[in-house]
Parts: sequence; structure tokens; C-alpha cells
Amino acid sequence: MMTTEQKPLQSEFGPQTTAKEVLAGQDLSGKVAIVTGGHGGIGLETTRALSGAGATVIVGARDVNKAKEVLTTLKNVEVIRLDLVDPDSIDEFVAVFLSSNRALDLLVLNAGVSFPPTIKDERGFDTHFATNYLGHFQLTVGLWEALKRSGNARVVALSSIGHMTGPINFDDLHFNKRPYDKVVSYGESKTACSLFAIELDKRGREHGVRAFAVHPGAILSGLVRHLSDEDLAGWGVKRNEDGTYMSSGDFKTAEQGAATSVWCAVSPMLNGKGGVYCEDGDIAEVVSADSTLQRGVRSWAIDPALAEKLWTISEDFLHISHGTIPQRP
Repeated sequence: MMTTEQKPLQSEFGPQTTAKEVLAGQDLSGKVAIVTGGHGGIGLETTRALSGAGATVIVGARDVNKAKEVLTTLKNVEVIRLDLVDPDSIDEFVAVFLSSNRALDLLVLNAGVSFPPTIKDERGFDTHFATNYLGHFQLTVGLWEALKRSGNARVVALSSIGHMTGPINFDDLHFNKRPYDKVVSYGESKTACSLFAIELDKRGREHGVRAFAVHPGAILSGLVRHLSDEDLAGWGVKRNEDGTYMSSGDFKTAEQGAATSVWCAVSPMLNGKGGVYCEDGDIAEVVSADSTLQRGVRSWAIDPALAEKLWTISEDFLHISHGTIPQRP
């Protein structure tokens, strides 16, 4: 199969499009989806949109009771405990889902952290990298047979414009040698998410599994809760006493933030396509490495050689046999 060009398709959607608008007229009855972190922020709106269109949605959440409470009014939604920084929790989630013998049609790797108070996990891994990327890598590998069983599955990995901070430092992924920088750490984890989609698509396409990276846009969700007031002020944001935010900046609503995830998951325009970075309801354009634009994708986030390198390193980190998801011949 031909590689999909990293070039906009000129879709009818844009920054203001909502997930519900993307799904207008579509019937997802019979489809099974997993949305990690699907009970808050853009994850909740992704769950709401997919379930509203008839899909069965399994939400992976650290706090099952909290998730069930939030999702109680939605139809066709199940919750399974999932802590992406805990390899045993990921294996348990996979085992529970696989025991249902269902094919998996849509896998939305939505959950993540930004600027957490603990910068390393119990393994000594950078927390951004471990949670935003490596946990999702382990989850996807575990669900591989269910994805193949679909015959027409899509995997959506949430990246971020944060990738523009620079390429991954493969010599010091966990900040053991260089000073810790929360912005760089977050950006590298999101570059990893994009590279993951590139390599997964290459390995999955002959099995009917296509993958996409998504920049949802700037959203004032719970992900910013660990930022200081000074950090927020730099973005034109003020934290209110009740925990809400006021902004003078160009932020999307959660409903708008979920739109590109849903577009990548279901759009007929993407049939036969994959391995691209998307934003604002379309495939993003490639911009120069030194661009200051808060849009577009930098070359290091879609580089196939870097994507393959990261994949191999990730297998080693998780003690996964090379070729569990084999490369194409």
C-alpha cells in the first residue's frame, strides 16, 4: 500500500468543528471502541460522541467509581480500571477486554499527564514519557489480536503541538544526564506519540489496522492543573478560585478538541490512509523545523527512521519480544 501523503485533504472541517458535527449522519452501531481517559475533558467528549453514534465504548480509567459516576447518563459505555504508569494494570486491562472475545474497531489513546508533580515513575522512567507514550505502547501491543480481528481498525494517538519543542533525545530519554525541563519532557513524550502512530501504521496496514497522530488543539482541561499561576499567565490564562479558568487566548472547547480524534477514528475520507499527523479535522501540513507557528507538524515527529528506532527501544524497555507486532516484509 502507498504511504499517505502528509498534506491536507481540504476537508470541510476546521478549528471550530465539534466531535458531534464530525459524526453527523454516521451510524457506529456494532463498533467497539476503547478510549483511555474517556471520562474527562476531550476524552469525555470523545466517548460521548462515539457512544451517541451507537458505538460500544470501553473507557480506561484509574478511578473506576469516578468514571462510572461521570459516564452514568451515556449509553453503551463500560469502564475498566487502567493506570498507564503501571505495567501490571495495563496487562490486567488487556486481559479483561480480551476475555470478551470482541474485535476492537477503534482505539483512542487519549489519556495523559502534563507537568505532574512526580517527574519519574517507580522504574525511573520519565513520567511524561511513561504515561503519555509508553503505557499506550504496551496497551496497543496487548490489544493487537483484537485490532486485527476487526479487519478495519483505527488507532488514534493523541500528540500535541508541544512536539515543536524539538526532537527526542534518544541518548537521555529519562533526563538522567541533562537538567529536567518540564516543557521539553512533555514535548518529547508527544513527539513519541506521533512517531508511534507512524510505525504502528506501517506494521498494521496489511492487517487492516491504520493509525493516526492527533493534535487536538489548545484546551483548558484538567491537564493544566499542575501548572503554576505564573505558567498559566504566560498563556494568557487566569485560574479562578473555583478551579475554573479564564483566558484571553485562542483555546478550543472540549467538544472542539475531540473533533480531530473522532475524525481520524471514523472519517470515510481516511479510508485506506494512515500514518499521518492530523489537526483541525484534517491532515496537517509539514512546517519547517524553526517555524514558530502553533500548527503544522515538524519533520522529526513523522520521521519513519526515528519511528522504527523508538519502537525497538520501547520493546526493550517493556521486555516485549521484537516482532510481536511484526514489520511488513
